[in-house]
Amino acid sequence: MTARPSLTFERQCWEAGEATVVGVDEVGRGAWAGPLTVGAVVVSPHGRVNGIRDSKELRPSVREELFDRIDGWARAWSVGHATPVECDQLGMTDALRLTTRRALGVLGVDPDRVLLDGKFNFVDWRPSEAIVGGDRRCLSIAAASIMAKVVRDRIMTVLAADFPPYRFESNKGYPAPVHRAALATHGPCALHRLSWSFADALPNAEPVPRAAHCDTPTALATYASAVAGPETALF
Repeated sequence: MTARPSLTFERQCWEAGEATVVGVDEVGRGAWAGPLTVGAVVVSPHGRVNGIRDSKELRPSVREELFDRIDGWARAWSVGHATPVECDQLGMTDALRLTTRRALGVLGVDPDRVLLDGKFNFVDWRPSEAIVGGDRRCLSIAAASIMAKVVRDRIMTVLAADFPPYRFESNKGYPAPVHRAALATHGPCALHRLSWSFADALPNAEPVPRAAHCDTPTALATYASAVAGPETALF
């Protein structure tokens, strides 16, 4: 049976006098292309949005519906991104820190406590706690995973039109068979993380067709058009 995240962790913080509790979660860490995205959500102690789960356990249509409901219910929410180049240059841990700083920077509230999923607490500049299985156990973290996933999926869907061989609209930059096949034929595009090991094994590749080619500045401008708004920190 699918786990139901609760407000147990948030209530512990509220009872300790930490009024503003932010759940954060990332998506895109395992992707070969596209941004690393972190969502941040401050849930309301009043009311409830039923059906919130770890985003990986939900169908895309359900995530989209919950995105709108969380948007109307949460006290505040935001997302931040790191570009593929930043992931290459910084490494994943520092890219996560940068992305989280960007998300918190546009949240509009000052966190008393940050809750994040996993064993490793990379939020070392704020009072924070890492929770193993947090995206399944903690409501604000699960909500953050949904907001981050929906925003990143929308970005990759918009960008897919500029890079049709890779079918980013379906695989969102993860190493699905059609994505692997396109890499074998065309090599990487401006959205790929070139420091990852998959890039070392690519054969001699044909150029990406003109209609599919897009340089990095233009690609990043497309990110902005996909998710423009006050809740998003765009690079």
